[in-house]
Amino acid sequence: MKWPDLHRDHPLHVPYKWARRIVITITGFTVLLVGIALTVLPGPAFIVIPAGLAILGLEFAWARHTLRALRKRGSMIVAAARAKLR
Repeated sequence: MKWPDLHRDHPLHVPYKWARRIVITITGFTVLLVGIALTVLPGPAFIVIPAGLAILGLEFAWARHTLRALRKRGSMIVAAARAKLR
């Protein structure tokens, strides 16, 4: 039996669910914090921050909402830059 195929009545279902949530939370916040640090350090913060939000978005609605808003703002900036270049 593979781990993702645990049914709700399986005794390891709840520990697996919590372990998954903890791993996603720690990984997402770590990537997000590295991205925030990259805003002042040399590096691709504009790639790392959305990646952290995407990871956190697997478990948290606020991260999904923030990522959607960031995508919308990014597309507006790209459209304005393209219009200015024409």
